[in-house]
Amino acid sequence: MDGPAAAQAEDAFRLVYAEAFGEPPYNETADDVAATFRRFRSQVRRAGFRGALARTEDGEPVGMAYGFSLAPDAVWWDRLTEPVPDEMRREDGRRTFGLMELAVRRPWRGRGIARRLHETLLDGIEAERVLLNVHPENEAASAAYRAWGYRKVGEARPQEGAGLHDVMLLGLR
Repeated sequence: MDGPAAAQAEDAFRLVYAEAFGEPPYNETADDVAATFRRFRSQVRRAGFRGALARTEDGEPVGMAYGFSLAPDAVWWDRLTEPVPDEMRREDGRRTFGLMELAVRRPWRGRGIARRLHETLLDGIEAERVLLNVHPENEAASAAYRAWGYRKVGEARPQEGAGLHDVMLLGLR
């Protein structure tokens, strides 16, 4: 879905996010979720925004993913603890798709939903690569990303006060 459609489905994205990221190692609070969805409201307006929801046959949200193209002035690379080469950090508004969130609610995990959300979200994008952060203690997510072809390129704090996350990159071309 595009940004306006995702904005209309914010409640479904929020439900999945709150449940999945309320668990360890994230342990996000209601205030953390509220802050994420204040950002979500501006993210859905960004160039190249894409979102995907997985639902049961009766419409219950079970998984979600979303992201957008990184702008030429993206600060993502500035948050790494160790600098990367200039060529890696170069952005032009189309080169890199930033995968902001991917989550599946616990009762529906282990059924390939995350992989299908990932594939759906990236289907047809023109980016050269995908960039994401993952908490290193989330072993299942880290293993899935590695199995899908991502490689760790560094560590970063995604926002003020956050713990270190692994920064992973997937080449698409």
